[in-house]
Formats: sequence, C-alpha cells, structure tokens
Amino acid sequence: MKSFHNISKIKKIVLFASGNGSNVENIVRFFLNDSLVDVVAVITNNPNAGVIDRCVKLDVKCVVLPKNTCLDGKLLHAELLNFKPDLIVLAGYLLKIPEEIAQTFKIINIHPALLPKYGGKGMYGHHVHEAVMANKEGKTGISIHYVNDKYDDGQIIFQASCQIDPSDNAQSIAQKVHHLEMMYFPKIIAKILHG
Repeated sequence: MKSFHNISKIKKIVLFASGNGSNVENIVRFFLNDSLVDVVAVITNNPNAGVIDRCVKLDVKCVVLPKNTCLDGKLLHAELLNFKPDLIVLAGYLLKIPEEIAQTFKIINIHPALLPKYGGKGMYGHHVHEAVMANKEGKTGISIHYVNDKYDDGQIIFQASCQIDPSDNAQSIAQKVHHLEMMYFPKIIAKILHG
C-alpha cells in the first residue's frame, strides 16, 4: 500500500476485467508512482481469468463475483460501496453494466475499434478485428468512452488509430491495437482523474 500525505485528495479506481488482464497490469503499474490515485480493487466475473494471478503479483485486491451479481444492479452496487470508487474502468470486461450502475458511477471503457464502427453486442476481441479485416478497412484503432446502459454507446473521450497494411491479418491487427491500448489508456485515465 502507498503512504499518503493527504488522504482526502486520493482518487480511487476500481478496474473490471474478464480475461488475461494485460490492460489491468498496465494501468496498475502506471499509477504506482501517482500519490493521488489508488487502484483499490479489480473485479472479475471469471474465476479462471488470468487477471487474478496478475493481481496477486501486483498486490492488488481482486474480487471474483458470480455472473448474476455482476448483472444485478442492486447486488453490484452493494459490492462497489465497499470501495467508493471515483472512477470505474472497464479493461477487457465482457458483461453489460446494469443501468443503475451506469447512472450512479463514472465509468469508462476501452474498445478495440474506432467507434461507432464495430461496436455493440458480441463485438469484442478477435470478433472486432475479423470484422475489420472482412470489410477491408484501411485503418482501425481504439476508442475510450464513457459507459451507459448500452454496449459501446457512451460519449467518446479519445480515439487513436493505426493503419492496416495489405499484409495484416486479424492477429497482427490485434497487436497494433493492443499497442495503442498500452500507450494511451492509462494516460487518458490520469487526465480524467486529474482534470
């Protein structure tokens, strides 16, 4: 844990993740030396998620919640009150956020495409990159956006793009997009928290 000189100014982040957790680790490491931001917990709906091991190594509290708790606004709200987050960050989280959670907390998400293209239900991970390839797009990228009660529908905060070369496939596109995620996501979170 960090030691703080003025506890009242610290901004608390709760991260949500469903998978490997590379974005979670990147965000946690980014804020290790920021005395005004604390990643207080990671919540996952997947008891087998790689993010759990990453949290152990990073010494970050990880809470595994059953799917029904994650989808029930009242139950999830009760869990979140334990942490009182200033910001919730979806970092590879695959479940839909309940409406009352979206209305109560400030929540942002990162999407591996240039919204509004390639967003919506079922559009995550390799599904997005395969759709981008199938439509012969010349570029793709990331979108960081606020979360409402619809998939990938909230106000866009930031986008960054990368070119798609004729030699690219879904896997190489995924690597390019992941590079953008690693580069920009923590910086945009910091900008939101620090104003």
